[in-house]
Amino acid sequence: MADTTGLEVLFVAGFGPVVRDPAASTAFYRDTLRLPLEAMPHDPDYLHAETIAGVKHFALWPLSSAADSCFGTKTWPGHVPVPHAWLEFDVADVAAATRVLASRGYTLLVECRQEPWGQTVSRLLSPEGILVGITLTPWLR
Repeated sequence: MADTTGLEVLFVAGFGPVVRDPAASTAFYRDTLRLPLEAMPHDPDYLHAETIAGVKHFALWPLSSAADSCFGTKTWPGHVPVPHAWLEFDVADVAAATRVLASRGYTLLVECRQEPWGQTVSRLLSPEGILVGITLTPWLR
């Protein structure tokens, strides 16, 4: 088995769909399923909750916002598979975990960057096409 020292997952920080039609997703998740989703001030189409049992952070992440976070543009690049969901794992050390992932041959879309909201993140696509974040999320610890 390959050495994965430095990649210590502490907990699942969050999960949700990557949405292409925010209005349709809002109608389903908030209005029909009655999830207590609230808009973020900086991105009104990013609806989230941190009060749903079983998940620390659930959110509808618009594809345009995911593209902006990963590539600095509102359009997802055509040469990268479009994700249908996002999943974040908080780890003990984002830099060490990032090195392990890179050494195992995974293509990183974002490497060890601090987001404006204070989260440190590396992002990659899983073999299933899920947008995975390896994170340090201070407010969830």
